[in-house]
Amino acid sequence: MRMLLVSTYESGHQPLHVASPAGALRAAGHDVRCLDLAVQPWDPALVDWAQAVGFSVPMHTAMRLALRAARAVKRRRGDLPVCFYGLYAPVSRDLTLGCLADHVVAGEYEPGLLAWVASLEAGQEIGDRLVVHLGRGRGRFAPPARDLLPPLERYARLDVGGERRLVGYVEATHGCRHVCRHCPVPTVYEGAIRVVDADVVVEDIAALVDRGAAHVTFGDPDFLNAPGQARRVVGAMHERFPSLTFDCTVKVEHVLRHVALWDELAGAGCLFVVTALESVDDRVLRRLDKGHTAADARRAVAVLRAAGIEPRPSWLPFTPWTTPRDVLDMLDFVADHDLVGNTDPVQYSIRLLLPEGSLLLDHPDLRPHLGAYDPGSLSYTWTPADPRVDDLQRRLAALAERHAGTDGTHLGGYRAMRRVVEGAAGVTPARSVPAGSIRARPRLTEPWFC
Repeated sequence: MRMLLVSTYESGHQPLHVASPAGALRAAGHDVRCLDLAVQPWDPALVDWAQAVGFSVPMHTAMRLALRAARAVKRRRGDLPVCFYGLYAPVSRDLTLGCLADHVVAGEYEPGLLAWVASLEAGQEIGDRLVVHLGRGRGRFAPPARDLLPPLERYARLDVGGERRLVGYVEATHGCRHVCRHCPVPTVYEGAIRVVDADVVVEDIAALVDRGAAHVTFGDPDFLNAPGQARRVVGAMHERFPSLTFDCTVKVEHVLRHVALWDELAGAGCLFVVTALESVDDRVLRRLDKGHTAADARRAVAVLRAAGIEPRPSWLPFTPWTTPRDVLDMLDFVADHDLVGNTDPVQYSIRLLLPEGSLLLDHPDLRPHLGAYDPGSLSYTWTPADPRVDDLQRRLAALAERHAGTDGTHLGGYRAMRRVVEGAAGVTPARSVPAGSIRARPRLTEPWFC
């Protein structure tokens, strides 16, 4: 069967969530083509060629863009079968199922996609249009079909020491053992993980190195959900490609639990760790069920730095409970821990998303602030307890856009935002703004995380 797989956005990476199912479908004998709308123009000829289309929606931004692209498909060929697959596939299904999509697969999507395509080929109805496949009893993973994607030169690079290196993106596990209330992963995986065969991950890394990658991003929701798997993959990778560097994402809780691992990972090439600090308000952290405190975050920064690894925090500064003073406390934390050069300006402007199924929706502290569901934004609306907060968030978002990519140390963005936050909090500047790192810290040139 002729299958077109479309990616709209994967945080500036070559889209693994197209390459992986493309490999599985091709191994099953299907004719597969891929389109990445983040770097390639829309091609109506591919729609004319296809007998079915799958849209990869692993994140919020990807889903919003996929809705637009699916409308273009249906306008051109209204009878063409369309499937949304990935973490955000079940979101706003009133907008998709029966309108833009004939089928939706969340979770471990390869088995669901293979079953859907087989049913189309046989001319049969598959039954339920919404499938959440957790991959229980799943067999081996097929190697991702990297040859069907645009070259790595079209994607984000590692910026380190004045050098820009090509980057590959892989995942050693899917899902997460934790159920942080604001995260979309537990709404699908329910605290479960699925481990990708280590040899498949390493062979995928080898394919990326052959295509020029000098750095690898492990995009697992938490790389240390399965520390044994992480060690196996990193050890095999480092033995085979000793000059290859990497980054990964790890919860504060796991940074502290696995202190003994960090020297080993640093020695194998770990340059930085993305870690979700989210807030320095312990009350907010408890509401989110983050599993750490602000004091834990301070210790985690010290643990990573002691191993020679730079922490790159992600933040959730704007929640229903935020005050301008809270945002200033976050900026103080960043300055006090020499994280100005490690924090992308956009992180200071992130506003809580509440997609369908969010575990926060039934939290009693949210109810006074919760509004109606907005299908256009794929999120429930909410109003902050402090009426100044929404205006502050909008102003910081505008500054983040203005300062994106202007200064590798991020100092200009930090200083501009701090002035705005101090004004909103009614605080007279009482401390000097930090000079920031002398040079930019290792980072990817695409700063978005959602």
